[in-house]
Amino acid sequence: MDTPKQKMNEQSFPAALGYKMPPEWFPHNSTWLAWPKNSTTWPNRVIQVQKIYLQLISLLSIHEKIDLLVDKRSTQVSILKQLKECKAPLQQIRFHLIPTADSWIRDYGPNFIVRLRQGNKELAFNHWRFNSWGNKYEDLKQDTNIPETLESVLKVPRFTPPLVLEGGAFDINGKGICLTTESCLLNPNRNPNYSRSEIEQYLADFIGINKVIWLGEGIVGSDTDGHVDELARFVNSNTIICAVEEDPSDENYSLLQDNYQRLEKARDLKGHPFKIISLPMPKAVQISQKRLPASYTNFYIANKMVLVPTFNQTRDQKAIKILQKNFHDRKVIGVNCSDMLLGMGTLHCITQQQPESAFNDVG
Repeated sequence: MDTPKQKMNEQSFPAALGYKMPPEWFPHNSTWLAWPKNSTTWPNRVIQVQKIYLQLISLLSIHEKIDLLVDKRSTQVSILKQLKECKAPLQQIRFHLIPTADSWIRDYGPNFIVRLRQGNKELAFNHWRFNSWGNKYEDLKQDTNIPETLESVLKVPRFTPPLVLEGGAFDINGKGICLTTESCLLNPNRNPNYSRSEIEQYLADFIGINKVIWLGEGIVGSDTDGHVDELARFVNSNTIICAVEEDPSDENYSLLQDNYQRLEKARDLKGHPFKIISLPMPKAVQISQKRLPASYTNFYIANKMVLVPTFNQTRDQKAIKILQKNFHDRKVIGVNCSDMLLGMGTLHCITQQQPESAFNDVG
């Protein structure tokens, strides 16, 4: 078969045009969300999950815009009424009548990139392919078209990489480093015709990174084949928060130890080690004897705050305390995601940041 470099014009890649993806802690213009309504995803919990969304919108809209996808006008009217009761700043919320199959906009939504050109900051986005986490949910595949639909809303360039890639599968530090996992990106249910080196090259070409740090497996219970946002996250350019299971008898213990050891051996572009901070795992959360993918690393870094999922456990406060020590300029706020977790994801999975295109350095 032809290699990716033979298929595409290298000069048309975003990185060649000066674009790169800013890290999540860079200033946001807005947070994108898709209103939850899928009763298959959240059986008997849709109302509870919608209340969590109202809480998130009320918190986030204090410091940034909210772009919310809704299926119909009547839903918008209902949401506005509830947000008014919550005393949310309604002028900060922009509604878009765009139907979605589900709410995991991190994984199917636009992946924003920025460049500095002739003194101006310009926004664009990547439209990665979405195949519903390795063809697991046929009825959710239609969400792969959402970025294309948003092109007319955003009115900025859209790039179309040939890879299947979900937003929760990678994390970047803004200084040329990308974190991801072998169990997800190298899984034959995503990109069976591309090698590790070809995938690395596409990440370089479309998000502007120079090096990939590969972790191993994801946590038990995850249906994403190991998204990195359930395992390890950058909190600044040289510090990584890593989930660690303290109980050797827990089924997550060995795989998380392996990931931690890989990070200890990792180096930045200058050959320096990263500062690795251990973050405890929640106690196992189960429903019908099935383990759910609860993790405190699924936090969302917003303007002036960090929202971290909690699960009604004593370990919640320990995790919040550790994160607060590493986010000196932001308030770390716990959000009870026990009901949301039934859908197999929490806060980072449902959010997508749009960076400001008016800052001096995109990293």
